[in-house]
Amino acid sequence: MIPVLTPAEVAALDAASPEPLPVLVERAGAAVAHHALDLLGGAYGRRVVVLAGKGNNGADGRAAAVRLRRRGVRVEVIDAVDAPAHLRGVDLVIDAAYGTGFRGEYVGPDTAGTQVLAVDIPSGVDGLTGEERGRALPATRTVTFAALKPGLVLEPGRSLAGEVIVADIGLAVGECQVGVVERTDVVGWLPRREPGAHKWQAAVLVVAGSAGMTGAAHLAAAAAQRAGAGMVHLASPGVTEDPERPVEAVGLALPATGWAQIVVPAAARFQALVIGPGLGTGGAAGAAVREVLAGVDLPIVVDGDALTLLGTDAASALGPRHAPTVLTPHDGELARLTGARPGPDRLDVARRLATSTGAVVLLKGPSTVVADADGRVRVVVAGDARLATAGSGDVLSGTIGALLAQGLGGLEAAAAGAFLHARAGALGPAAGLVARDLLARLPLALAEVSA
Repeated sequence: MIPVLTPAEVAALDAASPEPLPVLVERAGAAVAHHALDLLGGAYGRRVVVLAGKGNNGADGRAAAVRLRRRGVRVEVIDAVDAPAHLRGVDLVIDAAYGTGFRGEYVGPDTAGTQVLAVDIPSGVDGLTGEERGRALPATRTVTFAALKPGLVLEPGRSLAGEVIVADIGLAVGECQVGVVERTDVVGWLPRREPGAHKWQAAVLVVAGSAGMTGAAHLAAAAAQRAGAGMVHLASPGVTEDPERPVEAVGLALPATGWAQIVVPAAARFQALVIGPGLGTGGAAGAAVREVLAGVDLPIVVDGDALTLLGTDAASALGPRHAPTVLTPHDGELARLTGARPGPDRLDVARRLATSTGAVVLLKGPSTVVADADGRVRVVVAGDARLATAGSGDVLSGTIGALLAQGLGGLEAAAAGAFLHARAGALGPAAGLVARDLLARLPLALAEVSA
């Protein structure tokens, strides 16, 4: 896990450090100078401009300038407020204008495509939310210190930062509440199937789909199978014939109404339940979803229409539950759960919903944010825009359901599911990926992670 610290946490870490500030500045300057030389490919004949502000960020840039001059680089330090509108004829721009504590608006100069090395965070990017305030300089590389910052893992800051390097300058970070998920984390979470395992040891019941809306249910069921569930039953209320159901999934007939009375006792044979994709929002569906949540003592993934049916009353439906519950909203569904669109601080938004409901909340987006009621947050940055396709979320819910059935906790199942889902997308074509393509690539992603 790569630690992530908010700007306030970084300030507290700096204040608590036994090392005096000038020592930390020199170490930061050394790290910046090292990466500047790497980007330059050498020192002889190279010209660098350092845009330096008045704070610690500027001090780091000035310390780097001293070291670069010693190596023979021609360095010009320009005060950030006096920077020209255009920078020409240089080999590298070091952006040390403003750091994570900046709250104003910054308009960077036009660098005409010159490489930019950002110090801690690109100037103009909000360190807490990743918002661009003004016009930031897109960085080729960002050297940040001690830990990642939320603004480096949330868009658009994530893209503006380029390649991000975390430099150790001697600050004792310790255990963080927030971390970016790495492959090694997922390897540690995934269980190994024992030689004597049988199909009912990791069984998933998928309650999804409705008359004329079975596609989402098929994707969720197939994803559960591909992600390691040994047995999957698919129950779609009011669907009497379902010839397109995945051939390995067993159908469970449900009436259009009153179906919770069948689902609750049937769920006893399973290790996890997925409810919601394509379920529909009409009639008594909302009461049925609540009855299932109250009566089934299993880990449950709540997705799609089930989130809409819970609405702003989700806390009352989920609060009494003891088994793990994972909510997987996109921004629109989160607005239905909370009554408002998510604000720019996505980590805080996910944490607040997790605290109010007692559930694990997976907030979908370019960077997936997973939070639990204890305040722990896992961020998955392995995905890209290929996953922005209809049905992708149904595949994700089925994947998480399979991981819950295999014994993972709610936070780990959601974070690992998002990571594997992202890797499956990355194994697909650059354009034209559809949700069904993810299914065949999920086992490849599992193999890749476990290799």
